[in-house]
Amino acid sequence: MNRIHTSTRRLPLIGALALAAALAACGKHEDERTAGQKLDGAITEAKQAGNEARQDAREAMDKAESKVEQAVTRTSDAVGDAAIVTKINASLAADDKLKATQIDVKADNGHVTLTGTAPDATSQQRATTLAKAVDGVHSVDNQLVVARNG
Repeated sequence: MNRIHTSTRRLPLIGALALAAALAACGKHEDERTAGQKLDGAITEAKQAGNEARQDAREAMDKAESKVEQAVTRTSDAVGDAAIVTKINASLAADDKLKATQIDVKADNGHVTLTGTAPDATSQQRATTLAKAVDGVHSVDNQLVVARNG
């Protein structure tokens, strides 16, 4: 197994050497370098190309890793916000005065906005208290309007 791995790693080097030999054989101008110097030059170029390819691969991996991390964060935030909205809606539905009201709950990175109508000022404040009690809620912007009786 190790023998195959070693020979596989040498394939680019062998290819570079073959290319150097072919170019030396059919060159259109005189190259005053010795065969050893030409070989050394070909090896140096092959090593440089390998180093550049390795660096390009690292940069591509870093970029891909960064994009994956960003996507995971966005997905996690969206799932977290959906869970917050669901929990707040369940709390509002369980409250005797708020369950019959139409309250729209929105969450963005844990920042909750409540819109709609509350039956009275006490219920309006109760909606804020219920929303703040949910894990993951950082702030609540209560825009509920108290319904007019009449």
